[in-house]
Amino acid sequence: MSDIRVLVLDDDPPPDLERLRGRAQVVTTHEDRLAELLPSADVVLVWDFASHAVRRAWPGRGRRPGWVHTPSAGVDHVLSPEFAASDTVLTNARGVFDRPIAEYVAGLVLALAKDFPGTWERQRQHRWQHRETLRLAGTRAVVVGAGPIGRAVADTLGCLEVRTELVGRTARAGVRGQEELPALLAQADWVVCAAPLTPQTRGMFGREAFAAMPDRARFINVGRGPLVDTAALVAALEQREIAAAALDVFETEPLPPDDPLWQVPGLFVSPHMSGDTVGWRGALADQFVELFDLWEAGRPLFNIVDKQLGYVR
Repeated sequence: MSDIRVLVLDDDPPPDLERLRGRAQVVTTHEDRLAELLPSADVVLVWDFASHAVRRAWPGRGRRPGWVHTPSAGVDHVLSPEFAASDTVLTNARGVFDRPIAEYVAGLVLALAKDFPGTWERQRQHRWQHRETLRLAGTRAVVVGAGPIGRAVADTLGCLEVRTELVGRTARAGVRGQEELPALLAQADWVVCAAPLTPQTRGMFGREAFAAMPDRARFINVGRGPLVDTAALVAALEQREIAAAALDVFETEPLPPDDPLWQVPGLFVSPHMSGDTVGWRGALADQFVELFDLWEAGRPLFNIVDKQLGYVR
């Protein structure tokens, strides 16, 4: 039996980890015992990627795991200041969710442009009401977040002949800089947030951002909930400063049944499912095993997160 100790945070880990049998000691745990077991682990798989337990339990001193992997695109749920300052390598699931999320965003754009929610509601009412809908070709989209997900969104919207501007932290080939965002928002028909959550991006879509958008604009967030000032978004919808919005991520998840967001006119709510296509858990397990092969062989890992920036460079 190998001396490598893999700690899996989840009561129901992927069965695919049987492939590590004989190569590692795989120990599963729930949040309550994480702090106790972390110092004895060489590798941590945060399979419960909605949990913030790693942030809370990360040891401030003493032995720490050499590598932590989160099967998610965002890393804000694990990356505490103590973790960021440590020598532990952090990797994420970059590459698994890009296309599924891009397809989901394209579906939302089509649904909002063609008023599918309105049609389904009128069908429920047995009401025949002819309407005109929007033509997508030639409209303008601003995609905030220039990583693989944002790029996939831009590529997919381009197939619909939507003219898309990609916005990142800094300007580079094919990417506009953050300082250009207000002017771009003023011309946007579609605004898609696919940015990572960092101290710099938290609350970036607030009152000023929504005020900069034309009243025809439709806003979509598939990044992280705290990127958006929810009260400012609700006000923008209620005052018709923007035409509609779709949120797949929220500050509190699951969204409580009595949360007012469920009832906001013009807001489409989905339960953080934009990247979750059939077979996604298997794809995440495959990626972890591929990374483990490299780790076991002492070779460089891919998808290494810059812990100061909060995302893969």
